Amino acid sequence: MARSFALLVVTLMLGACQTTGGGFGGAPGEGRAERLVRNDAHAAAATIYIELAAASTGIEQERLTLLAVEQWLDAGDARRARRAFAGVPRPTIPELRQLWSTNSAALLLYRGEADAALEILEPMSREPLTQKHRVRVEALRADSWIQKDDPLRAIELMTQREVWLSDRRSIEQNRWRLWQGLLISDPQVLRANAELALDTNVKGWLTLGSLAASTGQQGIGWANGAIHWRDANSGHPAMAIIDRLHLPDELNLDYPKQIALLLPLSGRAAPAGEAIQNGFMGAYFSTVTGLDEHQTVRVYDVDAEGGASAAYTVAVADGAEFVIGPLLKNNVAALANDILVPVPVLTLNFLPDDTLAPPGLFQFALAPEDEARSAAQRALFDGYTRGVALVPNNDWGRRVLSSFATEFEALGGTLLDYRTYTPANQDFSNTIEDLMALSGSVRRYQRLRANIGGPLQFDPRRRQDSEFIFLAADAPAGRLLKSQLKFHYSGDLPVYSTSSIHAMDGRSNSDLNGIMFADTPWIIAPHSWIAHLPALYQEHWPEERRLGRLHAMGYDAYHLIAALFATGTNPMQEIDGATGKLYLDTDGRIRRRMAWAQFQNGEPVALPEIESAGRPIQDISNDPEMLLPDAADDESWFDATHEL
Repeated sequence: MARSFALLVVTLMLGACQTTGGGFGGAPGEGRAERLVRNDAHAAAATIYIELAAASTGIEQERLTLLAVEQWLDAGDARRARRAFAGVPRPTIPELRQLWSTNSAALLLYRGEADAALEILEPMSREPLTQKHRVRVEALRADSWIQKDDPLRAIELMTQREVWLSDRRSIEQNRWRLWQGLLISDPQVLRANAELALDTNVKGWLTLGSLAASTGQQGIGWANGAIHWRDANSGHPAMAIIDRLHLPDELNLDYPKQIALLLPLSGRAAPAGEAIQNGFMGAYFSTVTGLDEHQTVRVYDVDAEGGASAAYTVAVADGAEFVIGPLLKNNVAALANDILVPVPVLTLNFLPDDTLAPPGLFQFALAPEDEARSAAQRALFDGYTRGVALVPNNDWGRRVLSSFATEFEALGGTLLDYRTYTPANQDFSNTIEDLMALSGSVRRYQRLRANIGGPLQFDPRRRQDSEFIFLAADAPAGRLLKSQLKFHYSGDLPVYSTSSIHAMDGRSNSDLNGIMFADTPWIIAPHSWIAHLPALYQEHWPEERRLGRLHAMGYDAYHLIAALFATGTNPMQEIDGATGKLYLDTDGRIRRRMAWAQFQNGEPVALPEIESAGRPIQDISNDPEMLLPDAADDESWFDATHEL
């Protein structure tokens, strides 16, 4: 069963409410903060409030600090909120005490302590409150019941909450906020509650929420079910949600009835082909039961059929309306060069950059270039604008370096320098010393010593202009490089890498502590609707334990079919897939936005996603934090390189 996520606290729908409480004069500049709140710019509003608080004293300082805490909570910045809140004692003035109490309850919800939050909120709900505090208390009560796996109670509270909302925008935000809570609820709990619910509106929310939470709002199973729900629930409050999801106007879903899967199922690449097939069929069987019309999948062994072009021809003759594959790069190139594409095809590898894809041919690959671009984006998101790169001196290294540098500099960063290394080597000292400008430091020492004519105390000094290192390496080379970077006075720099650093080979990853890397969500942090699948696949196909990324690829390939088949002249909607967030580029390639992890204590730990502020927040009590190198890398160099 997919794990039940806990939902948060108050968020975006409070923008229309008053910010200042009765009985207090507004501080100069406070009006600007209130305008930012109304526009959902919560972090910016918090900054203004805390600056005003710093210039105030006494009760006014406490009031402004509590308003800053409130806005940081709405922005999802629990760390700043908690730090500021710690300095405010429980007020004696009723208006400030209410604000203090709702902030306290919200912080408890961030820690997943729903019962403790309700101990504050339930008595407040029976008190006379201003509209501002009333709507906040009711939202927090609903959040508490979502965390307690009681979505029915949350729906009742959010429905009642509309009584205290005075404008259409606030009501729509209230419903969207409820919807976000249902999306992170347990689908089985939603389904069980729906079977018991008597109120048609409540039952409708639960039924639609169950469908969305179990499918991730993706694929033809979701679209088919959502259209059925829409047709059966006209006038339901959730119709505004349906309208925002861009479903087809009629139950006339455009998806292929017969699919061909072209894979290498014999020969050296057979294990990869079988892993993709298993991932693909898992997605197919989880979807096909929800379709109105039968859908057939036929699998073709590319080698047994005499090559990719021959397999494609046979599949089309057999009635295929969409083709997935082939997998190997040479087969993809042969298919693109040999024939026109009368039936759409999604290849499982990219064509060479200088090859023009024929119309109807889409390309999907677990490309390291996507991961390198993701590394550039992540480094900038973390606040680093100047870096250096260390890559292998082979074609893979050159491609990854080019993608990283192009993305990083296009987004405003500066790649100061790079060096290449030979992966077969065991000692990378010269390369690291050169990249980090240690060799120049040593030469200066040697010249000074020669001039003085005697020994000097000397500590080499690495270059100081670089803020991080982009390291492209597999796990064996990465273990050596990370240890030697530390030895060469560069262990304090954050290191970003690609999924190749995460070998899943059963060896200890302690030598890689601190390295952050891009990988597929399937491996790092599966979405709630597929969270049970990786373990299930390991149970049934233990020999494919290291091929989990290919399971994810097969899973996504199935869900891409309907999205691509129905595109026509319309753009493909982004898919939150098992291999990343997927979108169609102008060149017919499916691109990926990756999940991120960091090696901590020898294990990969998922890092929080890059998200805009103002979205609903989940219980973050168990969420890991990105550790800086000194904290993450807790082994000495001598311990880490003992086996060398």
